[in-house]
Amino acid sequence: MSAPAPESPPQVPRGRAVLVWSVALAAYLTAVFHRSSLGVTGVDASHRFEVSAATLATFSVAQLAVYALMQVPVGILLDRYGSRRLLITGGALMVAGQLCFALATDVPLAVAGRVLVGLGDAMSFISVLRIVAYWFPGRRNPLLVQLTGTLGQLGAVLGAVPLVALLHHAGWTTAFLTAAGLGAAVLLVVVAAVRDSPHRAPATAASPSPPVRGRLAAAWAHPGTRLGLWTHFVTQFSGTVFALLWGFPFLVQGQGFTPTAAASLLTVMTLAMLLSGPVIAHLCSRYPRQRSVLVFTITGVTAGIWAVVLAWPGRAPGWLLVVLVLVLALSGPGSLIGFDYARTFNPVSRIGSATGIVNVGGFAASIVLVFAVGVVLDLATPAGQDAPGLDAFRWAFALQYVLWAVGAVQVLRWRNAARRHDGGQAAPTTRPEAVPNHPDGGRFATGSDRGRRRPWGEAAVRRRRRLAPTRSRRRA
Repeated sequence: MSAPAPESPPQVPRGRAVLVWSVALAAYLTAVFHRSSLGVTGVDASHRFEVSAATLATFSVAQLAVYALMQVPVGILLDRYGSRRLLITGGALMVAGQLCFALATDVPLAVAGRVLVGLGDAMSFISVLRIVAYWFPGRRNPLLVQLTGTLGQLGAVLGAVPLVALLHHAGWTTAFLTAAGLGAAVLLVVVAAVRDSPHRAPATAASPSPPVRGRLAAAWAHPGTRLGLWTHFVTQFSGTVFALLWGFPFLVQGQGFTPTAAASLLTVMTLAMLLSGPVIAHLCSRYPRQRSVLVFTITGVTAGIWAVVLAWPGRAPGWLLVVLVLVLALSGPGSLIGFDYARTFNPVSRIGSATGIVNVGGFAASIVLVFAVGVVLDLATPAGQDAPGLDAFRWAFALQYVLWAVGAVQVLRWRNAARRHDGGQAAPTTRPEAVPNHPDGGRFATGSDRGRRRPWGEAAVRRRRRLAPTRSRRRA
């Protein structure tokens, strides 16, 4: 007698899955709001704390450094404790950070606030990606990952025009206390609605998890994970640095924009991300073995438009700066291709560790560039001049080309290594281990997806032959 087939997990109602993802997405959107709140208030922060450009850069460097350093530990914690606990912990840390920043009158407390924001932010995005992996079928994963990344950037919209208006009308403390209150409200919704998995794990069926060190080493050892890391590195940093800190001063102090016009241009950049994200997701899903071509295209176009802006004699015209922010809008969706590499090259048991490794890339590059731009601006600004001029910004942003060169070489290197590892193909479209059969595992495919797969065996062949005339008549 043959052994019974493993029982498929019950199908998850689509509305419940969308609800859980939507609330988790709101938590990530709030994290992006907290992350970008310094970018549009950088000029006011330099006046409030009476600091130079290099010292102001330490605020963002501290935030990004904690974010990048915590990615691998957070990935390990994510595999162990799940998305819900990390989203709750991260939300509480960001609320505490914004409270510190609202009340700070000196640099140490302000830096401490940004460190707390970075620590909580580090727990947000990859937790939402794990929810996508557990609640939705694998064929929807590229689109939902892109939607998560791009819709989350609406938090930057809240951190642009509304926050700047509130800051100028109500003052520094009121603006950041309001930001903390918004984070606390979203945190309560996460506590009520988010769950790690659509299935409850039976108490007696818990399978032993692999050792943490072995899981992390296996994720790092795969060339596909490092391809994702360098993809994230080379595509993300330009748009992140522009939106997070130096874009606003560049537009106001270098190009002569008013604060409202500069914030509006950053909002255009965010809205363009919302439009470009689904397009890139569709291309990744339809042409999974051409994703590296898309990465090189985004990187080349970004480097090209920056060359035009930096070489333009005098201040760049408005239309050119609009084109610049539209191209920079591709940075965020382009960097998410790195997470698609992590998903397709790794089984679900180590998806958190692999995602954490990938997420280090872009933010490590952003840390280097944020600090380097601040140092160059201080060196290139003449003594006695309050704000850096356009020439200083040109020299500072030219440093991007060093990072692009390093990243492009590494993407090419690990793409070739990944192809050799998988027998000459650029990447598998999905991992065979990605669909566990037990209910408490991750779900890259639902029971209905499994039911739609074509049956095999002699009995199935005879049945298809018997039904062929009927199917032909129906098509006619």
